[in-house]
This record gives sequence, C-alpha cells and structure tokens, in this order.
Amino acid sequence: MLVRAVELGGDTTFLNGVGATLEAWATGLALACALAIPLGLLLGSVPAAAQATRVLIEFLRPVPSVALIPLVSLLLGAGSETTVALVTYACVWPVLFNTVYGLGETDPLAKDTLRAFGFGRLAVLLMASLPSAAPFIAAGVRISAATALILAVVGEILAGFGEGLGTFIAQAGMATDGTRDVLAGVVWAGALGLVINLALTAVERRLFPWAPEHRGSRA
Repeated sequence: MLVRAVELGGDTTFLNGVGATLEAWATGLALACALAIPLGLLLGSVPAAAQATRVLIEFLRPVPSVALIPLVSLLLGAGSETTVALVTYACVWPVLFNTVYGLGETDPLAKDTLRAFGFGRLAVLLMASLPSAAPFIAAGVRISAATALILAVVGEILAGFGEGLGTFIAQAGMATDGTRDVLAGVVWAGALGLVINLALTAVERRLFPWAPEHRGSRA
C-alpha cells in the first residue's frame, strides 16, 4: 500500500486529480471565509443582528453537509461546483462561530479606552476587537480546512467521475483489483490533511505568538 502511494507521486494523471481536489478545497474554504468573517463581525458587534438571525442560524447549523449532496447535485450538477458549494457550506460555521466568540473575548478596557479618546464603533472594531479575535478566526479557519478536505474528497467519491482524489478512490473501488489503489488514495488524503494542518498551525504560531496555546508550545 505504501509503495503504491509512493508510486502515485510520480503519476501525472493522479497528481492532476490531487490538484483538482486541492483547487476545490481552496475555493470552498476561501468562499467560506469571505462569507463567515464579515458576518461574524456583524453578529458579534451588533446584538440586534445576532438576535434577528439566531433562529435561522440555529436551524441551518445542524444540517449535515453530506445530507445536502443530492439537493446540491440536482441544482448544480455533479461537478466541481457541487463540491465547492458543499465545502463552503460546511466551512462557514466554524469560522463564523469562532469569529463571534473571539469578539466576545475582547478586553473591555481596550474598547473603553478607544471610546474615551473619541473613536467610533467601526474604529473600535478594527483597532481592538478584530486584532483580539484574529487568533480565534485563524483557529476556525484551521478547523474548517480539515472539514473542507473531507467534503472535497467525499463529494468526488459520490460523483464518481471527473478529476480528483475522491474520484480516483471511487473508481479504484469499482475495479476488481483496486484495493491497493483505494488504500493508497486514503493514505494520500490523510497525508494532505496532515500537511495542511501543520502548515496552518505554523502560520498561526508566527502570526499570533501571544495566543495562550502557542505560548505553551513555544516554551
């Protein structure tokens, strides 16, 4: 299995499929961040907005992304658009709630000091709340990155055609002697998840060395 996984590293067709999976992963994650971070800043800083959207958010949040695959496939077709849509939906929630939580952890003294010097709500948000929430947002992105990779591969497996790591696994599973390829594909999926998590963790440590979890790891 491991030998076959290494062999696949020299297969151009396989690597193109991995690239297609990573493209869907990155696109969906980027769209989720573009939606969730501004929305989280709004909900975390405007209580009326949070109250008005609470029912809708609490209704949508428990819906598993996998359960939406048939519906999204009917609307968008069984292609990369479906995978990106599923990844985006699944990744919105960790980033959104980490953003809201991070805003709630902002030091009240810092905000009161800025207000005392005449800064408005937007300035307080950008100068105090957002920097304080940034480590939490980064943690949400890291959590979402793992979820995005899972959804990207699962979406491709269920589609069963086109390019992608999941497609490779699905097609190998239908072959009579494809067990080794299936397991090798799973090894690649796990390796990609590990590399992505390590890379994002390293970025967090560099950008936010003052965060408690990173202070402990640097000691």
